[in-house]
Amino acid sequence: MKWRRIPAGPLGTNCYVVWNQENNCLIFDPGGDEQIIKAFIKKNNLNPKAILLTHAHFDHIGALEEIRSTYQIPAFVHEKEAKWLLDPALNGSQFFQMGVIRCRPADDFITKEGSQNFGGITLEILETPGHSPGSVSFYFEEGGFVISGDALFLGSIGRTDLPGGDHKQLIKSIHDKLLSLPEDTIVLSGHGEETTIIQEMDHNPFLNGF
Repeated sequence: MKWRRIPAGPLGTNCYVVWNQENNCLIFDPGGDEQIIKAFIKKNNLNPKAILLTHAHFDHIGALEEIRSTYQIPAFVHEKEAKWLLDPALNGSQFFQMGVIRCRPADDFITKEGSQNFGGITLEILETPGHSPGSVSFYFEEGGFVISGDALFLGSIGRTDLPGGDHKQLIKSIHDKLLSLPEDTIVLSGHGEETTIIQEMDHNPFLNGF
């Protein structure tokens, strides 16, 4: 299992492309700069199968429609954020003066945790709310990495001052769902560089005591 981090959009949000030996790929959080994302897919002869969203804040969905339309693939978001794609007030684009974003509804919804297969690629869905009500992380046991969205960062955690944010819930999500993963698991965050579970257990100042 291979992955590539592609910083995109006005906030440099990390879009991730993950692919298998058959070159089937999944696209996570296409936040903008769709031409860069599409160029990478073309250069590597990848076959997109689905778009998966860790959550539906504006900086994670800026290129959603372009990518979805280009490849005619389904987009998935947690059911708790079903309305966020359509509503600039919920996805935050209304407040940050970077352009209002309205997307079509998701093609399907994430409703539970557990192992799921998308286009021949198996991953485990972990519900990690706190940054937003429907935040999820995607764990690839075979590849030894987890896409954590805006839950856990290198030396930091997600903000919780946006609508639906809950600091205590976020800390619990990180402790119960992410820090319980193997210590050498690579954490692919929504912003910034990758880290590891053991690195954050030992050095993240927001996780003291864990």
